[in-house]
Amino acid sequence: MRTIRGLESYPPDAGPTAVALGVFDGVHLGHRAILARAVERGRQVGVTPVACTFDPHPLEVLQPDQAPVPISDLEERLSLIADTGIETTLVLAFTAELAAMAAEAFVKEVLLDRLQAREVVVGFNHRFGRGARGDPALLQALGERLGFQAHVVPPLTVEGVTVSSSGIRKALQEGDVERAARWLGHPYTLVGVVERGAGRGHGLGFPTANVRPTRPPLVPTGVYAAQLLLGRGVAAPAVVNIGVRPTFGESRLVVEAHVLDFSGDLYGQTVRLALLRRLREERRFPDVDALRRQIAADVAEARRQLGAADFTSP
Repeated sequence: MRTIRGLESYPPDAGPTAVALGVFDGVHLGHRAILARAVERGRQVGVTPVACTFDPHPLEVLQPDQAPVPISDLEERLSLIADTGIETTLVLAFTAELAAMAAEAFVKEVLLDRLQAREVVVGFNHRFGRGARGDPALLQALGERLGFQAHVVPPLTVEGVTVSSSGIRKALQEGDVERAARWLGHPYTLVGVVERGAGRGHGLGFPTANVRPTRPPLVPTGVYAAQLLLGRGVAAPAVVNIGVRPTFGESRLVVEAHVLDFSGDLYGQTVRLALLRRLREERRFPDVDALRRQIAADVAEARRQLGAADFTSP
């Protein structure tokens, strides 16, 4: 997939398109339905399927105090969008100037004049333009007037609940990573660089990779059965602790992964931790021996739960 950052970088001779428009935070099942419709329409009418997304999240500009922690960072989002068959993604910087653009002007100047959209696909609740005045009804009316087809994808439900980024975020905040994964269509993943830690895990007999995540975890502190993913298709089961290590009287949040059945130097490497199940809450132990016994039990439980897991890249 080709990624273009900034409207000024979009080539004027790229040709007509079918555009999926949205933030696509997490690229959940509802987003995938929107992106898949754009791919389908592009193939049917012989134009390029394009995703048009925004960074940062619009609320970071419009209402920074209410802006959500992203489910996925931009690079993850782009990778997940690429998996849907979209051929080009345009990343628009969401600025105060863009937010002030009228909905009609956005359609004409961005979607039609620059992207040459013949088809535009949005979700049922998508809003755009100054004051969020643009909605699917306005988009369809503009399509009839300006000569493009507007498609509105209805809500997608799983287990009787409409899939949404806010609902997924709530599930994650409750520690229910399995429910979040069912709505995302893939596990919730933390991405970060492995750095050197205090070496306590090695002293306990369970060496850990200390991961500095690119964004704050949305999940509560606790111990998780997980999958560690590296480049080159390397994947291994892991036990991940997200917390402040209260047994040692610390207060800084850390992410530590004890990788099962793996040998190799991870320092300085970027890894992905796909959280598959929450095993327990974080708690303080009376002494190091009690902590060591609990870690051994966590490893055994992770092996039991993940023994039949499919360790393919999410």
